[in-house]
Amino acid sequence: MAAAAGNVPSGLDKEQIFGMAEKEMEYRVELFNKLTNTCFNKCVEKKYKESELNMGENSCIDRCVSKYWQVNSLIGQLLGSGRPPM
Repeated sequence: MAAAAGNVPSGLDKEQIFGMAEKEMEYRVELFNKLTNTCFNKCVEKKYKESELNMGENSCIDRCVSKYWQVNSLIGQLLGSGRPPM
């Protein structure tokens, strides 16, 4: 048990840890949904002509997702460091 306790911040009980994990999961789901909606609306034509994405749509989605994660990561780093944005 001592080895496992080394991974848990002191003063947190199982209920608090579960609550934090639940909040993290909610955040991840919300982030995924926003990413999906943003990139889909930006990259996929409103009138479906084919059953699969074409090359242009695939490329657009790849770029959109990449930029979305880069920005999200940058914001997370800035918020974590306490520095003001550049």
